[in-house]
Amino acid sequence: MTVYIDPPNWPGHGRMWSHMVSDVSYDELHAFAALIGAPPRAFDGDHYDVPSERYADAVAAGAVEIGSKELVRLLKESGLRRPKRRASP
Repeated sequence: MTVYIDPPNWPGHGRMWSHMVSDVSYDELHAFAALIGAPPRAFDGDHYDVPSERYADAVAAGAVEIGSKELVRLLKESGLRRPKRRASP
């Protein structure tokens, strides 16, 4: 099982966030998220949003730290990347 996480560089809702992905399956990603206590609402289509204060917990549980560009590359190569939904005009 390999789950990847990028640094908490993404601002939102008064916090900084990381993205956590699997390059194998969503089942693997959901299982890992449950292991670290990430709520289902943190799943955003193809990744989990992880607040900066939970980053160390994810790494301690086995998430592999990688850069954001590498994370997106792995996600695309795995075939698990889902395009963002566009808001209706």
